[in-house]
Amino acid sequence: MGTRRLCIALFCCFCLPHIIEAYHQQVFVDQSGHANFTKIQKAIDSVPVNNRHWSFINVAAGLYRYIPYVKPFIVIVGAGKRKTTVEWGDHDSVAQSPTFATVADNTVVKSLTFVNTYNFPNKGKVNRNPRIPAVAALINGDKCAFYSVGFSGVQDTLWDADGRHFFHLCTIQGAVDFIFGNGQSIYKKCVINVLGATLKPGVAGYITAQGRTNPYDASGFVFTDNLVHGTGKAFLGRPWRSYARLTFAEIGYYGSGSNTGRRALG
Repeated sequence: MGTRRLCIALFCCFCLPHIIEAYHQQVFVDQSGHANFTKIQKAIDSVPVNNRHWSFINVAAGLYRYIPYVKPFIVIVGAGKRKTTVEWGDHDSVAQSPTFATVADNTVVKSLTFVNTYNFPNKGKVNRNPRIPAVAALINGDKCAFYSVGFSGVQDTLWDADGRHFFHLCTIQGAVDFIFGNGQSIYKKCVINVLGATLKPGVAGYITAQGRTNPYDASGFVFTDNLVHGTGKAFLGRPWRSYARLTFAEIGYYGSGSNTGRRALG
């Protein structure tokens, strides 16, 4: 397990500088029409099938309301977490609801935010839609990395489904099982925001639900040097499968839920 975790860290520490020097093509997306494309999906579609060369997609500031799917060896770079937002409002099925989904290996995303708007609070106002699964991002490829990316939802925000993944300086928001799946992933220097106000009074939230299925499975979530804050009460995690594995290290807490956020259900 230790060696494979090291492989993730080494990949993610060195991939961006290497990619920047070796990218094969670069295109720009801007809703104003002053770029190669006005939609992210059109830019992704321009990358050849079975692509084996790094392709850069630069996304201008703006709000993009559709679902992008990704091919291998693609880097998507926005103008900043607060400037470039991709949102959608599907719900019910975790498989059908993701705002962003990638099943491709070698995907890198930087400096934008994915939101599932179905029951996410809008500008501080409580969303009255029933609380059901509404995924902001599904990550199901191997060797995928996310730098300064936002993931916003309420239940099942980030589906860290399968593969080796790295999250650095990301912001992840939700209330129930909002980081879940069977990924083999490291979360480093991320901000985890518990939206306890979206739950009924007295109901506790759950940050993670890891889904390891057997004792030989190498998957697990490792959180290091992160910050947990928000409102209400929350557990660090609960098992989604029988052999769930979760590690929190060097973590900070603040906010009204910080006194109870250090627990995990076994």
